[in-house]
Amino acid sequence: MGRHTIGGRVAVDRAGVAAHTGAARRTVNLWHRNRERTGFPHGFTDESGREWFWLDQITAFHTAHQQAKVAVLTEVDRSGDPDELVGSGEAAKILRYGSYRNLPDQLSDRPDDIEILSDGRLRRRWYRRTVWAIADARTGRQSTGRTPGTTTGPLKPHPYADDPRLQVAAELLAEAQQNGRDRRGLGVELARRLGVAQRTAQRLLTAAEANL
Repeated sequence: MGRHTIGGRVAVDRAGVAAHTGAARRTVNLWHRNRERTGFPHGFTDESGREWFWLDQITAFHTAHQQAKVAVLTEVDRSGDPDELVGSGEAAKILRYGSYRNLPDQLSDRPDDIEILSDGRLRRRWYRRTVWAIADARTGRQSTGRTPGTTTGPLKPHPYADDPRLQVAAELLAEAQQNGRDRRGLGVELARRLGVAQRTAQRLLTAAEANL
């Protein structure tokens, strides 16, 4: 990382920009390449041809960039009954996502309600207040996502309490135990059976194991 003081003013190279902002080097390159759109500061070169950027300009750019991101994230739909259960499509609309496939793991992995359909698929639903809380967490707001006067209900002993997928996980653990197997490979198998991510399957296995 290069850092240089010129006339009492601090300048950094691209590696210095990445270190100062916490962004990946490729992100810095993207900001620079699209600076007419992103507002990334123009750099300058010294006598040796080395590229530099004024640190105070980088700080101002990054502050504005972060504020713009937060402004976009806070544009959520806060209408409706906070205790209404909504499906993945409506949750995506609340968060202003184009598709339910973009839902964050915090929602996908921890639904408030699960219904097992006749074909074995799972229908996940969340309270509107839960979706709002996830939106607030994205922006760093210290909020439960609830409107005044609402309650979140009793706390669950663990995130997957009352989750019907625990039964599937428990059955798989029992099968493995009967066959003298350990947990290796069970996460992959459970993920396949439930149609969930492997990390979710591993969490379910851990929760089911604790209840055995």
